[in-house]
Amino acid sequence: ENVLGVRLPYRTSSQESLDHALLVIEALGIPHKTIPITGMADALIEQFPAMSPLRQGNIMARCRMVTLYDQSEDFHGLVIGTGNKTEILLGYSTLFGDSAHAINPIGDLYKAQVRQLSRALSVTQPILDKAPSADLWAGQTDEQELGFTYEEADKLLYLLVDQRFSPEECVEAGFAPEFVQTVTRRIRRNHFKRVMPVIAKITTRTVGYDFLYLRDWGT
Repeated sequence: ENVLGVRLPYRTSSQESLDHALLVIEALGIPHKTIPITGMADALIEQFPAMSPLRQGNIMARCRMVTLYDQSEDFHGLVIGTGNKTEILLGYSTLFGDSAHAINPIGDLYKAQVRQLSRALSVTQPILDKAPSADLWAGQTDEQELGFTYEEADKLLYLLVDQRFSPEECVEAGFAPEFVQTVTRRIRRNHFKRVMPVIAKITTRTVGYDFLYLRDWGT
């Protein structure tokens, strides 16, 4: 009773995604709601007929997060993040969309580790077998959009981040130079998604720089 599952379909969402979400809901035995976001998303999308799929996807993700935070207020709960370490490092998320949350239990686990954990927790097989997808438009898959597989990315990211290999050392370890360059470029380019917005320092006591609540007040 302490967890609320919320399905947030758009008009192009696949029935499979809705069905798989329901499988999780039923397996956990949690209360749930289905709140379509088509009306709120299309109110903006329809004003720009030439809008790209990327912009449309970002609008959908942000509409979902607006709805989730509203529901968290009504439920008196926290919005739980579901992004994994691979997605966070690659910046494969929408800023203030699916990247927004109060706490993220799996944010320090790579995609492969999330799969291992899912198997250990007996997550239903259709979900384990499906191709990762944000389901923002018909036929979309994460790996098709990224241009490489999560398995490839996890191996490289583990060396770059956890083992502190340099890009050159990763190439020496057998990774293609072009792939190393692509991944490191994504990590650098999307760093802004992993930090709070920069505050221009004007006073001698700037929030986040000089004023740090826990340290300054000793609690």
